[in-house]
Amino acid sequence: MSMSRRKFILGSVAAGSALAMMRTATAADAPMVSESDPQAKSLGYVANASKADKAKFTKFAAGQNCSNCSLYQGKAGSTSGPCPIFAGKQVAAAGWCSAYVKKA
Repeated sequence: MSMSRRKFILGSVAAGSALAMMRTATAADAPMVSESDPQAKSLGYVANASKADKAKFTKFAAGQNCSNCSLYQGKAGSTSGPCPIFAGKQVAAAGWCSAYVKKA
């Protein structure tokens, strides 16, 4: 059985679209990172930036939170989103950790 170029291209586009949709759904369904997670603890992650340990993490400044960090991959206005620092998990938009880098 031979496959025409048109069928091949349509099949490839459909498969690519399905993969992209699965990836989006997976990111949205990812669990929230816990403040008690060992990696989160080492980075001083808190779900509410106002609770950051300012004595231990002196680089923290008022107004810093995950939603205005360049690493945060959540959509604008969302309450949480993925962060590559915590692979496979979401962080609170109002959260903070010591890996914070201000968006340009």
